[in-house]
Amino acid sequence: MKRPVVDMAACTLCMGCVAVCPEVFSLNDAGYIAVADLTVYPQACVDEAAKYCPEDAISWEEE
Repeated sequence: MKRPVVDMAACTLCMGCVAVCPEVFSLNDAGYIAVADLTVYPQACVDEAAKYCPEDAISWEEE
C-alpha cells in the first residue's frame, strides 16, 4: 500500500496541503503537518496536494 509522507525538513508549513486535502493532511498539536492514518488514501487528492506544495515536500512511500 502507498502512503503519503511529508518531508518535515523541507516543509515550510504553508498549509496548502491542508487546504487541498484536509481528509489526509492536518496541523498537529506540535505545529507540524500530520498524515491521517487511513487504510486507503485518496490518490487524486494527495497528488494535487503534492503538485501544489512549493517545497515538493509531499511524496508517496510504499509500506
